[in-house]
Amino acid sequence: MTEATTTARHSLWSETIPHGRHPALTGETEVDVAVVGGGITGVTTALLLKRAGLRVALVEADLVGGGVSGNNTAKVTALQSTMYTKLVAKQGVEAASDYAAASLAAVGFVAALAETEGVDCDLRRRPAYTYALTGDELPAVEREAEAALRAGLPVVVDRGELMGVPFEVAGAVRLDDQVVFHPVKYVRGLAERIDGDGSRVYENSRVLRVEEGDRVRVRTASGAVVADRAVIATHYPILDRGLYFARLEAMRAYCVAATLRSGEPPTGLAISAGSPSWSLSTDGERLIVCGQGHATGSEEGQPYDELVKFAREHWDVAEITHLWSAQDAVPYDKLPMIGPYTPGNRRLYGATGYQKWGLSSGTIAAMLLSDLVRDRDNAWAERFSPHRLSLKSTPTLAKMNAKVAADFVGDRLRTADVDSAAQVPPGEARIVQHGTDKLGVFCDEDGGVHAVSARCTHLGCLVRFNDAERSWDCPCHGSRFDVEGNVLEGPATEPLERHDLT
Repeated sequence: MTEATTTARHSLWSETIPHGRHPALTGETEVDVAVVGGGITGVTTALLLKRAGLRVALVEADLVGGGVSGNNTAKVTALQSTMYTKLVAKQGVEAASDYAAASLAAVGFVAALAETEGVDCDLRRRPAYTYALTGDELPAVEREAEAALRAGLPVVVDRGELMGVPFEVAGAVRLDDQVVFHPVKYVRGLAERIDGDGSRVYENSRVLRVEEGDRVRVRTASGAVVADRAVIATHYPILDRGLYFARLEAMRAYCVAATLRSGEPPTGLAISAGSPSWSLSTDGERLIVCGQGHATGSEEGQPYDELVKFAREHWDVAEITHLWSAQDAVPYDKLPMIGPYTPGNRRLYGATGYQKWGLSSGTIAAMLLSDLVRDRDNAWAERFSPHRLSLKSTPTLAKMNAKVAADFVGDRLRTADVDSAAQVPPGEARIVQHGTDKLGVFCDEDGGVHAVSARCTHLGCLVRFNDAERSWDCPCHGSRFDVEGNVLEGPATEPLERHDLT
């Protein structure tokens, strides 16, 4: 099963995003703080800064809430699969405790902000579960329960009866009073509160570069924002300074939504402890199943087919109504990176590394960034600093960069798949040799040929075709492009060069 387009507009949450609500940036505007990125991190940060009396310009490449914040499971929870087992092992109990406290605070903050700002986002409190789908997964659940308790989370171990699923589980760890909501309604609702009193939201305004001097100048193709300080909240950093790309691995995951003929969707927010993981949620009477994660640019198989198969195996599915995907940056040491973009920098800040839990971690980032930008102390600043040293995780970092080096060198030796575009079957894509360059060529079902340079505009790695979404994905640092070469995911900001082969 493949998507007809690659931009995931098929998300259950993103299907009703209005166009034209916020203008594109034109000309030059001056504010106190420029925030780049209209997801949950950028919008929440901008709103908090405006509440503090600062003039803010929020600049979004596409539509507010149209990126990862609109393509997810809609869960805001501090219980996150087997996160605390990993954190205790890699960072120790103290680090895990800080992460747990920050995540719990984020859950409460989302609920409180939605209420105080009057945002109608279908917010509900639900228990969250990490469950053992089979007996083999039970030890992982038990370890997660122990690690979560050591980190200070008030979890409970049970048999998973309260999950509301039509199949038995071997066991589960539960955290009550977590949040599920409509993420796009939430993010766009907050964005509506930013406009006015010297602050402004801009859409369809991709930032191409950021210049630092006495002030920061954020440039798009048709305008610029001049500010005292700037926050890069683009989920994956779009600026090469700081070497973030060397400390992050881009991962993709997929979701399907379904209506049911009979039975009920899960009552809780659940994710299995094994691999592959099966993440379960609900939107009203719709069932949501997510998972099938893989490294961006790697062999992805048929992720949508696997999710649909799982849904039909356990529920009486009437119709698959939505399919969507998201990309996440996974840091080498399993902690988000939030703070000054480069060491000691007090003009440019950033946040990344949410490892598939961006609705909570993006809120943590906003709470922290709004303090740092205003020169206020924050108890989590050192823990989540992008420039921390994690000696225990050094082998993981070396492994990540060895893979990138192998991809980069291997691409130079890779031969083309076919000799000409005429050899590309309809509905498929191939790498085609074109003089001294390699092209990515997709042939649509109507015979149209879409040819672009296969060199990622970030650092020149050779992109690979993602058949499940019909996109060109970079295995080195996760940039993604549609079949016309347009940027879908950073860190790339420039499109792939198009070629006319007619």
